[in-house]
Amino acid sequence: MNILLNGEGRKTHAATLAELLAEQGFGPKVATARNGDFVPAGLRTATALADGDRIEVVAPMQGG
Repeated sequence: MNILLNGEGRKTHAATLAELLAEQGFGPKVATARNGDFVPAGLRTATALADGDRIEVVAPMQGG
């Protein structure tokens, strides 16, 4: 299926948001949104992906 991940087109075989995060190498300390709606960490395994979904993943950064 084709999705947008942080604004870039990607092909994935992941069925859920949790699978996508693992597939793309993201760790557990990220914030996620699907089609503009925040998805809490506890719901990622139950959040099914569909062709054309827009996924945003934000990781905290150190610095100042």
